[in-house]
Amino acid sequence: QVQLVESGGGLVQPGGSLRLSCAAAGPIFLAYAMGWYRQAPGYQRELVATMTRDGWTNYADSVKGRFTISRDNAKNTVNLQMNSLKPEDTAVYYCNANIQTWREPRGDYWGRGTQVTVSS
Repeated sequence: QVQLVESGGGLVQPGGSLRLSCAAAGPIFLAYAMGWYRQAPGYQRELVATMTRDGWTNYADSVKGRFTISRDNAKNTVNLQMNSLKPEDTAVYYCNANIQTWREPRGDYWGRGTQVTVSS
């Protein structure tokens, strides 16, 4: 079974930086798009940033110029470098990957989430 494991969340002051990492493990044949979503209390889950295998990226307007997504196709990992963090970035961040396994049809997988809190 495919599992996505996130790390790197925590508490940071406004203007600070954090780096989130996500590793996909299991019977993975190919990982297509990988990325990050977030959900703040009382809000729906929203896209933060995604990246295709070929390196095409898509960012939410609210994070453009501050966040950078990267991935390692060989290791099935995806990272999110978050700079100039704002209180409104506070949320649970979820790793997402569209994966073809050796046994199951292609589908979306989610991590458990990691809390990011931006506060002074």
